[in-house]
Amino acid sequence: MIRGLHGMFYTSDANASRMFLRDQLKLPYTDVGEGWLIFDLPQADLGVHPTEGVPHTAPAGRHDVSFFCDDIQGTVADLKSRGVSFTAEVADHGYGWVTYFDIPGGIHVQLYEPKYQKRVPLAAAAPKAKAKPKAKAKAKAKARRPAPKARAKARPPAKKGGKKR
Repeated sequence: MIRGLHGMFYTSDANASRMFLRDQLKLPYTDVGEGWLIFDLPQADLGVHPTEGVPHTAPAGRHDVSFFCDDIQGTVADLKSRGVSFTAEVADHGYGWVTYFDIPGGIHVQLYEPKYQKRVPLAAAAPKAKAKPKAKAKAKAKARRPAPKARAKARPPAKKGGKKR
């Protein structure tokens, strides 16, 4: 079963693009070695747009990546304070409030605040603030369980070999 979406940016300057996503957009990431950073996003969605008769369309076969947020004005102000330059003013595109910015290496992306209701609220999809290391989590879970003898008394013993005659 599909459980997520992995997107790719093709860039003329991979290092600058990665550092921008890490430092300016502050996206969480995993360093998989040799300069490769895989960025984790709390939520994704996918739209399929026709190529004719719709404003803001692109030719068939083209792919776009957009980032979305809950507060376009606040997000734009925050990103500008981190050095992100926007290429368009925020505008109403019907489905949401939209603007664009460039990532080093020739990448142009959209940022929008959807007008439609997301099925999973952003807060529910966001990663937990700080995950506990596995050892601590296991120790805490073990401490909450009753002692083995107490568990054994709480349920009847399993029957072996079926009925006795």
